[in-house]
Amino acid sequence: MTPTTDVAGPDLAGAQAIQAAFARARAEDRAALIVYVTAGYPDLATSPACYEAAVEAGADILEVGLPFSDPMMDGPIIQAANQTVLDAGTTITQQLELVRSLAHLDVPKVVMTYVTIADTRGYAHFADELADAGIAGVILPDLPVAEADAWLAEAGRRGLATIFLASSVSTDARLDAIAGASSGWVYAAGLLGVTGVNAVAGDVTQELVARVRARTDLPVAVGIGVKDRASAAEVARYADGVIVGSSVVRAAGEGDPAGAPERVRALVTELRTGVAER
Repeated sequence: MTPTTDVAGPDLAGAQAIQAAFARARAEDRAALIVYVTAGYPDLATSPACYEAAVEAGADILEVGLPFSDPMMDGPIIQAANQTVLDAGTTITQQLELVRSLAHLDVPKVVMTYVTIADTRGYAHFADELADAGIAGVILPDLPVAEADAWLAEAGRRGLATIFLASSVSTDARLDAIAGASSGWVYAAGLLGVTGVNAVAGDVTQELVARVRARTDLPVAVGIGVKDRASAAEVARYADGVIVGSSVVRAAGEGDPAGAPERVRALVTELRTGVAER
């Protein structure tokens, strides 16, 4: 199926904003670029400028990482960034205030975190917090679709999209469920394992994208294993969106924090060039 700007499923404001971003990218004959940065990294004062630099360099959607002490999907780079933020004592309330300060950036913002945080804060309260901070959608990689009804009800109440992950080992029945429950986009895992370690598995991932597209009109974006301009260009040839996280976090943290925004800007500029090479 060819993705459209119509929202599949509930009429969610967040999903509409996300799909509008994909539509703008398609109008420019390129894949959308989704950039992940851990909130509060490399420090709370510098982090907003990293997000601003990413958008100025061409990010279509911001993926805001809310740190968790046991991030099952994240590899060593994002794990270390999470720990830096946690060790600094930065709270989720402060991280969401950071997001609120980015209201002037005219791109959708999506939170990526783990279901323990949502559950501990209470689904209703967490959904309210996110929506009030200007968040359009949520990725909870450890929330099984079969157990998601309670979260989906609260997310829908506040107009939040929920993005579920699909992998190459997902059964057809599971892909059907993921396609039916997702809004905004479907996240296709570019490889099995954690982020920031290996390169995207091209043939396997391309097949996965095709399997998902057969089930939904939602955009399909690929993350895990996209590291640079070349891998972004490869994925952009068959996916609607390209998600890059670990390389951006590495750039933010590999030197003096004051220079983090410019390092992020330089990398995202290269990635934006890559997603147009299709």
